[in-house]
Amino acid sequence: MSGKVAIAQSGDLDVLTVLGLGRRGSDVSAHLGGLQDVQLAKIARIRLLTQSLAAIVVLALYAQSVSWVALAIWLVALALSLGLATHADRKLAGADRLTTRRRERALQGAMTVGNGLAWAAVLWFFAPFGGQQSHFEIWTVLAMLMTVSALIIPAVPLATLLFTAVVGGAAVGSFLQGGYPAMAGVSGLFVAFVALGTVESARNVLLSRITAASIVERNEVVSLLLRESEDEADWLWQIDAQHRVRDAGRRFADALGLSPAQIEGKPLLQLISGADGFDPGWRELATRLRDHESFAGLAVRVQVMGRLRWWEMSGAPRRDGAGAFEGFHGVVSDVTQQRETAERIAWQARHDTLTGLPNRVMLTEALAATLTGEGGGALMLLDLDRFKAVNDTLGHPVGDALLAQVGQRLQALMGPGEMAGRLGGDEFAVVLPDAERLDQLGQQIIHDLSRPYLVSGHTLAIGVSIGSAMGGRDGESVEELMRHADMALYRSKDTGRGRHVAYDDALSAVVRDRREQEDELRRAIESEQFILQYQPVVDLIGERVVGFEALLRWHHPERGMIAPDAFVPLAEACGLILPIGRWVLGAAAREAARWPGPLRVAVNVAPLQLMAPDFVEGLVQMLSSSGVKPQRLEIEVTESIFAGDADRARSVLERVLALGCRVSLDDFGVGASSLDYLRRLQFSSIKIDRGLVKGALAGHQESLATIRAIVAMADGLDMGSTAEGVETAQELALMRDLGCRWVQGYYFGRPMESSAIDRLFERQKQA
Repeated sequence: MSGKVAIAQSGDLDVLTVLGLGRRGSDVSAHLGGLQDVQLAKIARIRLLTQSLAAIVVLALYAQSVSWVALAIWLVALALSLGLATHADRKLAGADRLTTRRRERALQGAMTVGNGLAWAAVLWFFAPFGGQQSHFEIWTVLAMLMTVSALIIPAVPLATLLFTAVVGGAAVGSFLQGGYPAMAGVSGLFVAFVALGTVESARNVLLSRITAASIVERNEVVSLLLRESEDEADWLWQIDAQHRVRDAGRRFADALGLSPAQIEGKPLLQLISGADGFDPGWRELATRLRDHESFAGLAVRVQVMGRLRWWEMSGAPRRDGAGAFEGFHGVVSDVTQQRETAERIAWQARHDTLTGLPNRVMLTEALAATLTGEGGGALMLLDLDRFKAVNDTLGHPVGDALLAQVGQRLQALMGPGEMAGRLGGDEFAVVLPDAERLDQLGQQIIHDLSRPYLVSGHTLAIGVSIGSAMGGRDGESVEELMRHADMALYRSKDTGRGRHVAYDDALSAVVRDRREQEDELRRAIESEQFILQYQPVVDLIGERVVGFEALLRWHHPERGMIAPDAFVPLAEACGLILPIGRWVLGAAAREAARWPGPLRVAVNVAPLQLMAPDFVEGLVQMLSSSGVKPQRLEIEVTESIFAGDADRARSVLERVLALGCRVSLDDFGVGASSLDYLRRLQFSSIKIDRGLVKGALAGHQESLATIRAIVAMADGLDMGSTAEGVETAQELALMRDLGCRWVQGYYFGRPMESSAIDRLFERQKQA
């Protein structure tokens, strides 16, 4: 609307724009073209009326001198041109797109020219048959038509100019041909004046219509704003030169919790001063009112009916005709909800929503600030011990409630300038302005966070491991300090947990070596450096092989064959046991599928692997893809799986047994609560630890009694018993005397690769 208003005020319309021939793509030109085209429906009616009257005059003038056939042909031509022009006018008036309008305007111009030619024919063909008087009379009729077009239909000047040019040109030519040069000159001047008058009259008409359209549009916008103001949370306000409320509206009064009469004449600043007269928004408003300056979107905090609210105010000074200041008027919006939402989003961006503590972003900013202070700052990284077991056993809601309590205890230990925050999961951090309280605070945190928690009726016990680094001594940047504190935390967890370890250079070397080993292990997984060897399990009745235990080896490209004891603990600590364990299961199953008969394969499964959420699903997929029958796969576990979530471990093993797989309890006899595990779960077999076998051969009565008890219990519970580590004929004879069903050890064979198993099968077949 602003472009239209500016043109209406300046009157700056060039001839091409007035004629509807302005630059393509111009908003103003398109708007004027629309105003012009709308008038075409009215023009068609006026043209039809005036030209019908003029045609009657022509017939009256030339009825005696021109044949009726010629007059009839002319009437048909006139009617056809007038009909086509009228049709073109109506099509152009109904065009709704710019490209269509251009095409229809060209057609309308052509039809207008055609209509002008029909009237020019009167001068060219009829005038010579009449006298001088009839020539002047027909000129008068045509001049009337041109004048009517210029005066009555000025909103569409292009059609008028085309008609005037054709008819006027014909008149000048006919007068010259008839020997009336003076009349030819008069006709030319008349046509020129009609053309100038047409353009100027069209300019004035279009300007008036633009102004009217702009006023209507502006009124519609104002009405819309007022309706929105009434429907939503906006209202108008007005004050006089002394800043007193005038013409108080109901909505403004309602927003203040008062009536219009109660606020009328009251100082605006007093009404909205709220609980804090030093609010920056209020002070800004007072300054703008004092200096008579406009303002927009000014946020002011007010107190309405005992509640703090946020208003967004806009206003402009009012002046009288002489320019004297009369006051202000403006609009107010209640933006409390939007403001609170924005503040909540800003708070959430810098705080942990679960504990309410600062998050990683805020902690990083605080640490950066402390590094530039006099104390140099210090950082503590905390990792909760045994939290995962709580989360997995009792569920995430209990785990979240536990984390919230941890956050409360941690916050209670903070002193001046100290900040505790949550990094994510069960990881927390503490930023200190200096290192004076580092050791003391570390011990307080370990003590307080290790005290029992009561959550949803459960008494929970967890611990915490801490690693710390000092600003300046251990790092100059946030990234360096975070990295060194993480190394210290890594060392704390690796050496027993529940400790506070401070970073030093020696620690850096240890952690670096450990992480290099992890990287090597990851590369070993990617490049498939692992192999499986198989040790036979023999049935003492007939001394025949009933299966093999799959044993993992790492074929290192530089260090050669590495036993599992050297890398499995590291793989379990860093979580790499999961991909390694999946590979072992798949490779062993594919190998067993090649073996003849019912020979089974036993695979050791780590606690972390067994407790993975998708372990059973992965096992089903592996059995399906390998083609091995479930009865030929034996899962070996140690009693350490029950140290965490015993109920979940038992549930997973029951699902494994339900698939048809066998489950063996490995290294039995070395734990304090092994008998309880046997009572809870029906294992397929029990593997007697090799230490008991060695002790029994040495004559230790305790070892002998333990083996006899295990064998008797296994027989009573319909389980098998396997003695591990049988290496000599004496050990074999002793295990047979003690009643063991199966044995495994070097006496019958060392761990062998797949090719050696094939040769073993071939020898058995030949035998």
